[in-house]
Amino acid sequence: MTVVIGLGNPGSKYEHTRHNVGFDAVERAAAFFQVKLRKRCFRLYRQAKVRTEAGDAVLVQPLTFMNASGKIMGSFSKTDRFVVVCDNMDLALGGLRIRQGGGSSGQKGLASIAEQLGTNDFARIYIGIGRPQENVSVVDHVLQRETDPQRKEVLDKAIDDAAKAIARIINGVSIGDVQLEFNRKGLL
Repeated sequence: MTVVIGLGNPGSKYEHTRHNVGFDAVERAAAFFQVKLRKRCFRLYRQAKVRTEAGDAVLVQPLTFMNASGKIMGSFSKTDRFVVVCDNMDLALGGLRIRQGGGSSGQKGLASIAEQLGTNDFARIYIGIGRPQENVSVVDHVLQRETDPQRKEVLDKAIDDAAKAIARIINGVSIGDVQLEFNRKGLL
């Protein structure tokens, strides 16, 4: 089974912030498959199950807050195929990088998942949010919404493309082919 985990923070305070682009991409992928993310009793996440000719998949949004995202990993089999979708400040706004394996790139939610899995060998979809402007802290940068219309449009396109990449992976397209189709440096 393919498990796609979109990282973010729960609650309306964090909706559509830069740090929640993983949540947003998973929601858009769920809409593509016409399924709804729901919280089950006693689960620390929302999920939506998807069936395709390529196999079963589940779309997941952890409700543990970003830095503790790995707490949900006990609900899944270590033999599942994992794809984690998250923000990345080292990519320019609107950049998209899909890769198999690697480090956490300073992303604490990603590090939490790798720690719980005991490996870094899983796919990632990074959505570029760019670096903070001068005199803006990293925390303020990631927890803010994009307000400039042009920048918001660029970020929305990256989230849409990440959702399309999720759909391609769930439909059985290899990570290498998805990389060739979607990886880009960013626009701003």
